[in-house]
Amino acid sequence: MKFQKAYTLEEIACIIGCEYVGNANFPVLGMNEIHVVEFGDIVFVDHLKYYDKALNSAASIVLINKNVACPEGKALLISEDPFRDFNKLTNYFRPFQFSNVSIATSASVGEGTVIQPNTFIGNHVVIGKNCLIHSNVSIYDYTVIGDNVMIHAGTILGADAFYYKKRPEGYDQLLSGGRVVIKDNVGIGALCTIDKGVTGDTTIGEGTKIDNQVHVGHDTVIGKKCLIASQTGIAGCVIIEDEVTIWGQVGTTSGITIGAKAIILGQTGVTKSVEGGKSYFGTPIEESREKLKQLANIKKIPEILNKLK
Repeated sequence: MKFQKAYTLEEIACIIGCEYVGNANFPVLGMNEIHVVEFGDIVFVDHLKYYDKALNSAASIVLINKNVACPEGKALLISEDPFRDFNKLTNYFRPFQFSNVSIATSASVGEGTVIQPNTFIGNHVVIGKNCLIHSNVSIYDYTVIGDNVMIHAGTILGADAFYYKKRPEGYDQLLSGGRVVIKDNVGIGALCTIDKGVTGDTTIGEGTKIDNQVHVGHDTVIGKKCLIASQTGIAGCVIIEDEVTIWGQVGTTSGITIGAKAIILGQTGVTKSVEGGKSYFGTPIEESREKLKQLANIKKIPEILNKLK
């Protein structure tokens, strides 16, 4: 998430009430999670295991719970609770905005777009030309939708990421300040849920078609001309490259990549990254021909045991 203007390190430290290491006028341009950080961004880290990754990332400012050596050209924000203070920043720069109308006054709707009754369109939403949005769709703040997009009834774009920190008193949610971005010529079925990024974008690529009852987790990026069938659940931070086909009731783990033109057969559990141009099946996932051979051999076990008697 990029800020509307550059802030100084001292200004950011004042917002969250913490100490800092570095020049007071060090520029701060935005905030992001580790997998999408860029120059000028804040990233947070609260576990020793991930210190090096955060300190050596592209982020310019590290929000950290220990006063460590500051890498050259970077700055530190020293916090007792980086998770809490990252939430403070999200709430400061992108707070929840109440709306009491069906289409927010700050939303933009392109020429030729049809919006059916009982649909909600939030603050700062941008919708392109010649779209068809059916009834009872909810489009949360800052969502961006391209041209010629069809969204069927009951779909929700932009709900919060499923991202929590376990504390003694219960689960603490990481606030979501990102967006959902739907490119041109996308089709989204009924009762789908696409969560916004924590700080970045959850993106559906041009020409992709999504069936009914599909869930897409936060910060996932789906490429161009993909087909995703019903009851598929895609976790957060997944990369699905162009022209991938995913059949029904597939589930994925987070942080994996599915290569271009891969085919994932129904009821597969995508437990790891897989290469493009191949067909896959089963849990744990394997190339479909190999998996089907294994299943055929399992059926032969009773016959083999009878011969051994």
